[in-house]
Amino acid sequence: MHETGLSFDDRSGDRLRDWLALDRDTFYDEQRVAIMPMGFCYPGRDAKGGDLPPRPECAPHWHAVLRAHFPAIELTLLVGKCAIAYYLPGLGRRSMTAIIECWPNFLPVYFVLPHPSWHTIRWLRDNPWFEREAVPELRSRVGQILNPTLRSAPYPRR
Repeated sequence: MHETGLSFDDRSGDRLRDWLALDRDTFYDEQRVAIMPMGFCYPGRDAKGGDLPPRPECAPHWHAVLRAHFPAIELTLLVGKCAIAYYLPGLGRRSMTAIIECWPNFLPVYFVLPHPSWHTIRWLRDNPWFEREAVPELRSRVGQILNPTLRSAPYPRR
């Protein structure tokens, strides 16, 4: 990210693009996809080698201002616990799994996702329903938004 200036320009981005069924060019097409992090500066590393959480003042200061410039947002992906907690504060102290299991409840406005970092590999293995049930719906919705001609096609039966 710091070298290229692109969010998700690493293996977690590869996983996220796979979940979305988007190639790099489409994912980084600023006319079609907006990527807005919870924090706009790098918070540093924690003692375990992971990234620290975003600074708490950043999202309240910038998100509403920036989202106002995008009046036609059709779907917001809440990627990871920080984004979910900020946009869906009424969920209390539920586990990430419990929140992600309820993904249909947040549609059509939000699609909740675990963060696609390497920490998620075990979670995906323990929760195969996510890639079996949620990911196909995510791909369908993203495909319909980015390719409006797909909107008139009937939804495939499950």
